[in-house]
Amino acid sequence: MGAENNIPTHWQLKKLGEVCEKVASVKRREKDPQSELIYLDIGGIDNQINKIVSHKIYKWSEAPSRTQQIVFVDDVLFSTVRTYMKNIAVVANENYNGQIASSGFCVIRGNKELVLSKFIFYNTLSHQFLHPLNELQTGSSYPAVRDKDVFNQNFLLPPIPEQLTIVSKIEELFSELDNGKQQLETTQKQLKVYRQSLLKAAFEGKLTRQDHRLDGLQEDTDFNNRTDKIREITKSEKIRDSDKGELPKGWRLSSIGEIFEVFIGSTPKRNIPEYWGGNINWLSSGEIAFCDITRTRERITEEGLENSACKVHLKGTVIIAMIGEGKTRGQAAVLKISSAHNQNTAAIRVDEKVYSSMLLYYYLVLKYEENRRVGSGNNQKALNKERVKNIQIPLPTIQEQQLIVQELESKLTVCDKIEETITTALQQAETLRQSILKKALEGKLVTERKVNATR
Repeated sequence: MGAENNIPTHWQLKKLGEVCEKVASVKRREKDPQSELIYLDIGGIDNQINKIVSHKIYKWSEAPSRTQQIVFVDDVLFSTVRTYMKNIAVVANENYNGQIASSGFCVIRGNKELVLSKFIFYNTLSHQFLHPLNELQTGSSYPAVRDKDVFNQNFLLPPIPEQLTIVSKIEELFSELDNGKQQLETTQKQLKVYRQSLLKAAFEGKLTRQDHRLDGLQEDTDFNNRTDKIREITKSEKIRDSDKGELPKGWRLSSIGEIFEVFIGSTPKRNIPEYWGGNINWLSSGEIAFCDITRTRERITEEGLENSACKVHLKGTVIIAMIGEGKTRGQAAVLKISSAHNQNTAAIRVDEKVYSSMLLYYYLVLKYEENRRVGSGNNQKALNKERVKNIQIPLPTIQEQQLIVQELESKLTVCDKIEETITTALQQAETLRQSILKKALEGKLVTERKVNATR
């Protein structure tokens, strides 16, 4: 563990298996096929709070093959798959006594005469315990360790009274950390709500309607004289006032396809090396995450560009992701560099004389959830070119567009700074949590005087 030379002299250095009892496997042939069991699997653990939050109920005749290990209250369930995910919890619910856990867990049952269950639990959460196991994982799809790898980990063993004091102090400090973390996460949620309300207000004209720079323009409901392009667009029958009267006076309702050119990307053949590693930026859907695109993970060659349907789009183009069951579908980004893109994304070429690319970006942020619901498909929900073109957008005057963007960028910059502060604080909280565990499990968290007082 790297700290054996600094531990109290009365602590013992053991292997975890030396302080644990053997866990029995279930004999399925002896079970009534129609009787029910409670099944605990890895998916039932919340690895943010390290607690069992759900279970499954099966008849023995239908139970999965991993239904193998009998567990009792105070057992520690340690997932041997992707150990870095920390799917670890103590069996605390009396209803789980004598029930069955997945063979994906190493079930750790401490010898009660030697070690406390909670002391084992906090050990397994520490970097000192986890890091060696992370290095031992094998397998590409489901990297895992064996039970014997877990039980072979070094384990520093203080006397039971000292374990009690250490566990108590850890829980006291963790409680304070959790309270602070909860407050930060609450602020984070409030900030998200504020961002959305700010965007909503922007597209209702509430951020700019009182701006004196718009004096004389608010009554100007016809702005065809701005540019030839706008004159052409506003003659279209598709450009109209909002049917519900929800747009500010002087705005019009349009659609992405009516105002902009929309392009679907392409991927050069992967099996032709000459198409890849060139000087042309190429963007995948996974890089679209409500952000500015200043660089891409991959690049293609001129040959790759010429032998595919790829097109290079200029700075200011707005990209929207069309595919993805997770968070990807519906997310947008703005090119700050020229780039091609893959077929799972749509490029919206923005003419800044007509519409601000940042305003379009902010509108797609506001309508993210709504646009995700538009996607449909047999195998995977998706947007497509026509659905992107049909997304309705408000059309303010050019001057008001610029003012809206200025107001949003000013206020959202403040939000970004607060978000950054919260993120840093949350990261520091996790670092502090590991520092507490390290000190506790090296005998440095509580004084000898406090330990003696518990004896």
